[in-house]
Amino acid sequence: MERDLFIPGSIWTILLISMVTYGFRFGGLLLANWLPQAGPFRRFLDALPGTILLSLVVPQAVHAGIPGLIGLGACLGVFFGTRNLLFTMFAGVGAVWVVRALGLG
Repeated sequence: MERDLFIPGSIWTILLISMVTYGFRFGGLLLANWLPQAGPFRRFLDALPGTILLSLVVPQAVHAGIPGLIGLGACLGVFFGTRNLLFTMFAGVGAVWVVRALGLG
């Protein structure tokens, strides 16, 4: 029995979803001109990416247990010390790796 690489219609589905995705992105760029450039709503929009990232990272760190919490602490310490996201990621991953390599978690 030969298996097809794609289910019939899947290419059209992928293309349609791609167009919808880029339509949303383009629409967001057009909408950005109408949004307030100052005030509380602007501060909310500026904080949104960080809060979304936080909502994804913290539950995973808690789920990982002690190594995850130590990694999260390392991330916070390095970020507030350097404000460099690359160093922050390295510190968090490195801390989790060290804790697991030492058999502490």
